[in-house]
Amino acid sequence: MYNREENMKLTRRLTLAAFAGALALGTALPAFSADLIAIITPAHDNPFFKAEAVGAEAKAKELGYETLLMTHDDDANKQSEMIDTAIGRGAKAIILDNAGADASVAAVKKAKDAGIPSFLIDREINATGVAVAQIVSNNYQGAQLGAQEFVKLMGEKGNYVELVGKESDTNASIRSQGYHDVIDDYPDLKSVAKQSANWSQTEAYSKMETILQANPDIKGVISGNDTMAMGAIAALQAAGRKDVIVVGFDGSNDVRDSIKSGGIKATVLQPAYAQAQLAVEQADAYIKNKTTPKEEKQLMDCVLINADNAGKLETFALTN
Repeated sequence: MYNREENMKLTRRLTLAAFAGALALGTALPAFSADLIAIITPAHDNPFFKAEAVGAEAKAKELGYETLLMTHDDDANKQSEMIDTAIGRGAKAIILDNAGADASVAAVKKAKDAGIPSFLIDREINATGVAVAQIVSNNYQGAQLGAQEFVKLMGEKGNYVELVGKESDTNASIRSQGYHDVIDDYPDLKSVAKQSANWSQTEAYSKMETILQANPDIKGVISGNDTMAMGAIAALQAAGRKDVIVVGFDGSNDVRDSIKSGGIKATVLQPAYAQAQLAVEQADAYIKNKTTPKEEKQLMDCVLINADNAGKLETFALTN
């Protein structure tokens, strides 16, 4: 005879037994399977931004979150639409490498007003109290490292070129300032051209071709990022100018390989992968316990990469 009460008790016992068995076996229970973290960066054709996305996604999945990866292509309007998507999807947090220090403030505030905390990586915005965290490389410290190596490689003299990043990105001006606060102390180092190539390899190649025609006597190029440095070295090699010293900034695998083969001479590693993972860890602490970092703005020091340690560089991190 069917006994409804006994059947319910049996079902409850079986459910509890299955739960206990899962715990005993170390099975990952889907406690956060419905929790989403949105990861928004510039385009992944730049390996630096791809490393950010990969690092953030890996850490988020490790902590039990679903992820939504989007790229804004440095377009503030597109970024705003992606913030809307994250809000609409009910994201618990946003990891963001933003599309402009001023242009991104409204989008981050929109997320905050919707109850979604933002954790910024790589680039700051020109506002505080809007994002929960802004985790960036110590760009000034890194630029000084790169400039010191550049001065040494140049023998403290000669004409040089500077390729600058996107003007709307505060990192571009901070790195340039860091370079000049070192290089300008050497009167025999003369800047003959300073142009923005907007972080682009293709644009850097074109700019370098034009600069080289007007200044055939250049001895060095210092670049605001590795992507532009790769464009510059390609243009120089195409012109048969293997004598020109090129120094970059980022610590990409492409530049690592160029250093190892005797092309680019040095770069500065900024820990993109580690930054992104730290942002997710802080997002997780905020989601679960409303824990905020001690400081909103957090700096991570950079490391000089040259022929001595290039072999230890892998995906924006140094291996042992």
